[in-house]
Parts: sequence; C-alpha cells; structure tokens
Amino acid sequence: MDSKELLQKVRQIEIKTRGLSAQLFSGEYHSAFKGKGMTFSEVRDYSHGDDIRNIDWNVTARFNEPFVKVFEEERELCVMLLIDVSASGIFGSNTQLKKHFIAEIAAVLAFSSSLNNDKIGVILFSDKVEKFIPPKKGKKHVLRIIRDLLEFTPENKATNISVGLRYLANVIKKKSTVFLISDFIDNNFSDAIKIANKKHDVIGLRIFDPKEKELPSVGLVKLSDNESGKEMWINTSSSKTKEAHKKWWLKQEAELNSIFIKSGIDFVSLNIDHPYIRPLMGLFKKRGA
Repeated sequence: MDSKELLQKVRQIEIKTRGLSAQLFSGEYHSAFKGKGMTFSEVRDYSHGDDIRNIDWNVTARFNEPFVKVFEEERELCVMLLIDVSASGIFGSNTQLKKHFIAEIAAVLAFSSSLNNDKIGVILFSDKVEKFIPPKKGKKHVLRIIRDLLEFTPENKATNISVGLRYLANVIKKKSTVFLISDFIDNNFSDAIKIANKKHDVIGLRIFDPKEKELPSVGLVKLSDNESGKEMWINTSSSKTKEAHKKWWLKQEAELNSIFIKSGIDFVSLNIDHPYIRPLMGLFKKRGA
C-alpha cells in the first residue's frame, strides 16, 4: 500500500467510524466507563427528577429538607487497545480480512474515546510486543493509530496473549479501560488476564470469521496455518471432517468462555461479516446497567 492509498484508506475509515463512534458515544459508552469513576463534590437542594439514591440522608435529617449529593466525573480516563497482530489476522472468507475488521473496531473505540476527551494508547502484539503507542488525546493521535494499524507489518507470526498482558501491566501504571482485541487462537493466558484485570478494567473483543466456525463444502483443499506455516490436505465435504472441526471449535469456545467468566471479564464475539455496533452497544449497556 503506497502513501496515497494509505491516506485514502485512513480517510475512508475516519469518515465511516467517526459517525459510528458518535452513535456509540451518545448511546452506551459514557455510562459503561465514566460511571465507574465518580468523586463526591458537594450537596445541594433536592430538585424534582433527581435520583433518590443520591439523597444525603444525614444532611437531610439535619435541615429537615431533602439534599442530594453531587458527584464529579473523573475526566482523565485512559483507554488502551491491546491488539493481536499475529498472522491469523490475515484471513477472511467473504468481505474482508480479520486484521482490517480489527483496525475498524479500533478506530471506532479510539474516536469514541476522543469524543469524550479521553487518552487512548495501543499495544500491538504477536508472540512478542511489536509496538507500543503511549496514550495521548486528540484527533491527530487517533489518525496516527489508524494509519499504524493499516500499514504495520509484525516481525513475528505466532500468538502469545500473555506477553501483551504482562507488558500492559508493566508500562501502564494508572488504572485504565483495556480492550483486548484478538481472535483468541490461544487459550494459555488465564493467569495473565486475571492479574491484568485486578489492576485494570479489561474487556475482551473476540473477532472471528464464520468460515472458521463451520467448514464450507468445497471438496479436497490444501489448508495452511498462517502462524505456524504448516500445510495439510483435507476433504471439506467429508462429514467426519466437518464433525471433527465443529468439535474443535466448540471446545475452543467453551475454554475461552470459561477463562473470561472465571476472570470476571466482560466480553463479546464479533463476526466480521456482521455489523458490530449493536453487539458493542449491548456489551456497554450491560456494563452500565
């Protein structure tokens, strides 16, 4: 991708995702994250429509009329995108590659953070940390993140989610909201994510292509593992092959769900062939409830 094509792609993603970010922000982003950081400011007279849960009963009893507590939002929220850039992202069966879908999701989250004047940072990882973009504010910073996601070529191909999580814990000292974005073809990160979630607020976004879930019937084909380089011939029309693949997928899904649930992590699966705003808003609404 030359510089002209890159700028055009960045602009296309900016136009598409800025509108989606505004939709997401006006809907559920604010309550899902900003509601977690509130500090007491003062009390004032109760007004019709105030939340009765905020009534200060001690002050109310003292003056014999209702007073409510006023809270201030902790404005300095830091959002970190922990993004899997391993070679499994170079896969896509219909409309796009997983890596391009991930770049778009990251852009939506980055613009949503920017709209709320939050800092946004990025850690790109494979089986090592490939790149760290320190958290900053502003549109220029968001555009730089999008550009880097589109043009970045990782040195390594394999996946090690624990490496990214440990690096996050070491370099980001302030409690942050962390979006871990990956296809999660790696189930050996349960200890690392538990530790990370004690310090930060971690959310898992699992990206998958529908053809990974169910093999299409296209006869005898040679498949290649992008991460390991291994190749093998399989008969995709074989019922035994299909059943074995389905069992593998369900086992992976069950193990992944178990890791997230035991770690207390909110997560959602995003199909690259389906719109993603509704599932994200559903996740945020659940968190903000």
